[in-house]
Amino acid sequence: MLRFLTAGESHGPALVAILEGCPANLLLSEEEINRELERRQQGYGRGKRMKLEKDKVEITSGVRAGKTIGSPIALRITNRSTELFDKTITRLRPGHADLAGAVKYNQKDIRNILERASARETAVKVAVGAIAKKLLAEFRINVFSEVLQIGKAKNKTEWKKAIDRAAEEGNTLGGIFEITVTGAPVGLGSHVHWDRRLDGNLARAVMAIPAIKGVEIGLGFGVASLPGSKVHDEIFYSPGKGYYRATNNAGGLEGGMTNGEPIIIRAAMKPIATLKKPLKSVDLVSKKVCEALVERSDVCAVEPAAVIGEAVAALEIANALLEKFGGDAVEDLKASYKYYLSRLA
Repeated sequence: MLRFLTAGESHGPALVAILEGCPANLLLSEEEINRELERRQQGYGRGKRMKLEKDKVEITSGVRAGKTIGSPIALRITNRSTELFDKTITRLRPGHADLAGAVKYNQKDIRNILERASARETAVKVAVGAIAKKLLAEFRINVFSEVLQIGKAKNKTEWKKAIDRAAEEGNTLGGIFEITVTGAPVGLGSHVHWDRRLDGNLARAVMAIPAIKGVEIGLGFGVASLPGSKVHDEIFYSPGKGYYRATNNAGGLEGGMTNGEPIIIRAAMKPIATLKKPLKSVDLVSKKVCEALVERSDVCAVEPAAVIGEAVAALEIANALLEKFGGDAVEDLKASYKYYLSRLA
């Protein structure tokens, strides 16, 4: 079973993670992880911090001579931008965790909330997800993403203009992205318990990405307005091909399990909550009316959110793969997987 924990603050010394459960003998390098970190920093509409941070991972345990050794893998990403860490903040920001977190943890300085609630934490999550993607690639399971919409614009040629307009107005934009997983065999996940249903685990993982407000699989909310005859994917069989579908409205998941079709997940991201033209708010300490705090922020971050989506989806798929096929070493996992595929054939 794969499980991981992250720690660290947005402007603190570093972000760190420990990943447990990765099988031994998986080839892994810092360079491979850094490529995913670089992808997370790309995208039109990113803020000034992306020019300050050049995310590089340091693997501090669990890998020797370029291979995993079966013990927990520890990762560290050093923060270059730390100058704001000691700055006290009391002006609450609508759309952030500031107010709820300050009340819950009895804080008078919302820096103690926003530092951990920041989407900066997703950098180390992408690093962990990169390891999961590397493991899945050993089984020809690939995870990739695509941005479908920025604001109201669904045409790529309009996206930059929409982001530029929002920037000029001191505003921000959200959007929709899609994650696709190909090559997953039939039978990952399970119908027998709610917490083993893969669709539920994937939805939870994607929904937990900061600023995500909606997740759908396959046709998603579209199924509510269609009759069953237009929703459910008919099943066919041929001796050379086996079972197959002509459509994939289910998004590759039925009964909490993969059905052999590509897994399709879409997510809706809200606009970034920090606006250059700040919204009205209240000071946490004085309770006086004020404008919300403005610190460095993006105008639009849908493209990096899609990369983060890949990472968390890969972690859930890899966990389901390990749950089904077991093995403390990659070779054992492959042997079990090979037997399963022969049984299906």
